[in-house]
Amino acid sequence: MRVISGKCKGRRLQAVPGMSTRPTTDKVKEAIFNMIGPYFSGGMGLDLFGGSGGLGIEALSRGLDRVIFVDHDAKAVQTIKKNVETCRLSEQAEIYRNDAERALKAIVKRGLRFHLIFLDPPYKEQKLQSILSFIDEHGLLEEDGAVVAEHSSEMDLAEHIGRLVKWKHEVYGITAISIYRYTDLEKGE
Repeated sequence: MRVISGKCKGRRLQAVPGMSTRPTTDKVKEAIFNMIGPYFSGGMGLDLFGGSGGLGIEALSRGLDRVIFVDHDAKAVQTIKKNVETCRLSEQAEIYRNDAERALKAIVKRGLRFHLIFLDPPYKEQKLQSILSFIDEHGLLEEDGAVVAEHSSEMDLAEHIGRLVKWKHEVYGITAISIYRYTDLEKGE
């Protein structure tokens, strides 16, 4: 695994030790950023199931100002910290060990909104539908932002979740990417 583009291009990233975390492949990561970017002029990101931190680090490398990384696994949190340090991005990162639902509630209390939200939960315990509903209900996405959900290609996510509409959907083997944006943006595209 490596950072594909931007100011940290080529830096190697460590994977989370053990078999509990499935890293996003470089091929899928590159496809994601080709769909949503490829570069950004600021903004804040949330990498909710951080794993090794690869998606959030790639977003920082490509121009986001700040990313909050969350994972419930202690090994994952340590790996994110190491990878953020390797890329010299510590000043732009907040890293928390927490489960997704509690982290989202804490984010609501802080009044934060995001340009990009990455959701890459373990394929076995998909809660994407309810997490997307929570993001919509609490207005966690900026009006021109995007939610990137990585999931099993066998799973079908709804076309509409509140105001969020599935904007793009691609399949790469066993992995699928569904990108959501706000409905009213669709009229202008």
